[in-house]
Amino acid sequence: MFKCVTPRFIVFGLLACVGFAARSTETAWSAAISAQASRNVDAAALARQSDALARRIVRDVGVTGMAVSLVYRGEVVLERGYGVVEARRAEPVSADTVFRLASLSKAFASTLAGKLVEEGALRWDTRATDLLPAFKLANPQAAEQVTLENILSHRLGLGFHAFDPLLESDEPYPLMIAKLDSAPMLCRSGDCYAYQNVAFSLVGDMAFAVTGDFFSHLVEKKLFHPLGMYTATYGREALEGSRSWARPHVMRGGRMTAVRAKENYYRVPPAAGVNASARDLSQWMLGNLAHRPDVLSAEMLSTLHRPVVDTPGEIRGIQWRKARIRKAEYALGWRIYNYAGHKMVFHAGAVQGYRGMIAMLPELDLGMAVVWNCECVTPSGLLPTIMDRALALPPQDWLQLDQARRVR
Repeated sequence: MFKCVTPRFIVFGLLACVGFAARSTETAWSAAISAQASRNVDAAALARQSDALARRIVRDVGVTGMAVSLVYRGEVVLERGYGVVEARRAEPVSADTVFRLASLSKAFASTLAGKLVEEGALRWDTRATDLLPAFKLANPQAAEQVTLENILSHRLGLGFHAFDPLLESDEPYPLMIAKLDSAPMLCRSGDCYAYQNVAFSLVGDMAFAVTGDFFSHLVEKKLFHPLGMYTATYGREALEGSRSWARPHVMRGGRMTAVRAKENYYRVPPAAGVNASARDLSQWMLGNLAHRPDVLSAEMLSTLHRPVVDTPGEIRGIQWRKARIRKAEYALGWRIYNYAGHKMVFHAGAVQGYRGMIAMLPELDLGMAVVWNCECVTPSGLLPTIMDRALALPPQDWLQLDQARRVR
């Protein structure tokens, strides 16, 4: 995977260029927003198209269950479940059925951090070592440089997915954090991007250090409850205690088989611990599209959605990304794409038996979230299909429903 390491002797020479490029990007996006803001989207038609395609995905491809949320100009235009919560059972997925969000959780962590910054408990440049004296990296000086912003933008200097194999094998989180001083470094802290789950979760430790309260409780108190996300929770026990929840499915013997949700990624709540329904995700998107200034201020959203580091590796591989994304960056808990000339605030997530995607187009005041409870690829084409239609882009067959093989 790509890493961007800036040699020391050219850092200062690049600063002016970087600043100019950042300002140019912001100017271009501002112009695009001004040009598009007056253009109406036929939200009812988008909702009908989303609904029809979701039904086809479940019916023709055999996806076990999925849920879709679509919001536009401060209103929920689609909030619905499809399929069933468990293969070969009759219980349907509804708008209130809870799914694991996996890495969609990261934006909740960064937003909690933003709330604590607003309250004066943290600063974006607060150093991890100031609050967590035991925190160490292989390079002691690099550890001293790690800030809250570095953690939330995956710029600690570690290699990609540091200690994820240990996480997969159920290693307790405190033991993994204690071993970070043995993890190889790619660069100085703040100089390069490399996606993290274990190290990203240091934000939870920093939040506890300044509040004395547990991370999950802080998110519930400051985000879930104020936004009206009443079925959103953290952890496997809470998932399985939900009134309606989607069981994870894997392919075994040529059939979709329900398994128990794995505990491992729940061990890093800031990175991958959230459970939520389509109804919850509608409220989350409305908040991030500036319709809940009482909870998420415009200044904080601007900071959270502002690109921090280039991530060109995101453009490779997946067809819709290669075709549509002109530039990929990471902000604070969010990916920022230039999607065919339009700013897209995005994240995807995956753990065993669950997949999810969320995207917002601020210039259109439009957001969409799709979650499903199997390791199926086809549903991932729904979101770019609807985004293309909202932006009146030339149609592309991102779903390929006619070619998809039915799973059972």
